[in-house]
Amino acid sequence: MNKLTELFSNNRRWAHTTEEGRPDFFKTLAHQQSPAYLWIGCSDSRVPANEIVGLMPGELFVHRNVANLVVHSDMNCLTVMQYAIDVLKVRHIIVCGHYGCGGVVASLEEERHGLIDNWLRHIRDIHASHQTDLKRYKDKRSLTDRLCELNVVWQVYNVCNTTVVQDAWGRRQPVTVHGWIYGIENGLLRDLDVCVAGKTDYKRVFKDEKKPMPRRW
Repeated sequence: MNKLTELFSNNRRWAHTTEEGRPDFFKTLAHQQSPAYLWIGCSDSRVPANEIVGLMPGELFVHRNVANLVVHSDMNCLTVMQYAIDVLKVRHIIVCGHYGCGGVVASLEEERHGLIDNWLRHIRDIHASHQTDLKRYKDKRSLTDRLCELNVVWQVYNVCNTTVVQDAWGRRQPVTVHGWIYGIENGLLRDLDVCVAGKTDYKRVFKDEKKPMPRRW
């Protein structure tokens, strides 16, 4: 039986190195977590949330799914958001997509992929809503990258319209929603200029409820 002993060896080395660099780190971490950020990202194994932004365990609360979607019927995502906002009191929600996202690529393909097609329907709806914009991109790489960006913008919009965030803003709890995208080829983050810090800010950022694009796009 293969018990993945190499991963346990890696774990011991990591724990030892971490403890050497920050004595009593794990003892302190065991008592509480107090992250200032909630990260909603893609499940892609090439996008390790903590490492990308240089944060240690306990500093970033994380939810990941295929193509970093925020769906209003997804109780998993909504529960994570409510716990992060109501209990952990995070001040920032970061929706982070990435270029070359497999989910976005699959949403553009004609063939069936199975159960995941139901999930990717949300991205296909975004694609259908931006036909005029997307027709400008003639090659698949450019089209996919643009749709990855549009997907992040829509998910920021969805986050802002959840009851969890709306209630937080209603009681004047400081919560800011950010839209970022990550380049796997260079390891760099890009701010997509969709930063919403409250109901008033929401109206400033999004000019059209039916096609929620930032004013500067």
